[in-house]
This record gives sequence, structure tokens and C-alpha cells, in this order.
Amino acid sequence: MTTPVLIVTGGSRGIGAATCALAAERGFDVVVNYRSNRQAADEVVSRVEASGRRGLAVQADASIESDVAGLFQAVFDRFERLDGLVNNAGIVDVPSPLKDISAERMMRMMTVNVVGPMLCAREAITHMSTDARAGGSIVNVSSGASHAAGRGGADTYVDYGASKGAIDTLTEGLARELAPSGIRVNAVRPGVIDTEIHASGGQPDKPDQAPAKIPLGRVGRPNDVAEAILYLLEAPFTTGALLDVDGGV
Repeated sequence: MTTPVLIVTGGSRGIGAATCALAAERGFDVVVNYRSNRQAADEVVSRVEASGRRGLAVQADASIESDVAGLFQAVFDRFERLDGLVNNAGIVDVPSPLKDISAERMMRMMTVNVVGPMLCAREAITHMSTDARAGGSIVNVSSGASHAAGRGGADTYVDYGASKGAIDTLTEGLARELAPSGIRVNAVRPGVIDTEIHASGGQPDKPDQAPAKIPLGRVGRPNDVAEAILYLLEAPFTTGALLDVDGGV
């Protein structure tokens, strides 16, 4: 039986790293895409290989077209196939009302969080089987902010929420477009997950403050989201789904 091959963008940390490790346990060879931290990516590759699967770390900025083309070419050169893509790479920024957000920040947010996944999906489609009996699977990492941006008051960042709303629309539209080819497209929408991204958005204590607002009484862990991603990667009759992973918020 041929081993399926999976690319995870932003795979060197957080949800991406957890997804790489779990995918290897479930039988995937895994490509760990990273932007700058080679050491972290190599550590994830080691976890993949410890599960008996092949791993490959590939540096690429997933929002730059030439980098994305190079990433997918490197994967095809090594494995000669592609079965799955997890569009996980993304950014957040400090909470801010829209009136104080610069055009530069808006462009960066949309380029990384929207254009990047679209570029990666476009390349994935050209490398996946178009045989409806085989096809492939794309899982986009959206966010609960796509439908709840602004509810947090001082925690608001509607530019981030808007970028993730675009991912929801991309998921539903692309799922319909690619269904005849057997390529499924779904998304997960995490709530507050205990990862480093909160510090990059100026809220390092957010995971400590959030449990009181979450019905299940705790923040999520990266592996909680990874489990949902692997489900969607492998669910043969599910496409166009937006799966909330937020503890019941």
C-alpha cells in the first residue's frame, strides 16, 4: 500500500507541529514547512521519523508565490505524490480597533492569512490526483474569530477575523469547485488554544484568562485541533465543512 504524503504549512510549532506528529502516527509521510526556525522544524521531523514515517523540512514563506512553488516542487521531487495539505501558517497582531489599524497591517494580515492559503491550495490542486476515486484532501485552519470577531471588546481585532472569514468562504467555495475531482476541502475553526501565537499578538496571558468563558472549562491544546484536522483529512464523505474546535463557546 502506498503511503500518503501530507504538507503542513507552519508545521514547526503549535497546532502545525501537533498535526505533523499525529499525522505520522496515522500513517502519513509528512512535509514540515517552516518560515525561519529550522531547528524547530528538524525537531518535528524527528518526531515524524520516530513514528516510522518519512519526514522532510522545507523552508518557504507560504505567502510568497515563488516560495510556494518551490515548496511543492521539493515535495514532488522527493515523494512523487501529494495526498493532503493543511493550510496552517498564519499570523495575528495586537488587539486594535479598525480606526487605528494601518493599511500596511491590513495588507500583511490578508497576504499571509488569505493569499498564502490560496496560493498553497492552487499548487496542491496541480499536484493531487484528479481521479475522483483517489483525489486528495485540503484542511484550512480558520478561527472562531471568523464569526465572533469584536465580541471580546478590548480583545478585538476585526482584521484578523475578516481574514479568517475569507478562509471560511474559500473552504466552502473550493469544496464545491473541486468535488468532481475527488478533492475534498474542509476547515477547522479553533477557539483559544494554548500556543505561542497569543504572545505574538501581545496577549501572552490569554490562555490563562480564557477558561472562565469556555463551557468545557479549559483552553484547547494543540493536539485537540490536530485530532480534528486528521479527522477531516481522512473523512471520505465530508467536504465544505467548518468544524468548530472551541470548547463549546
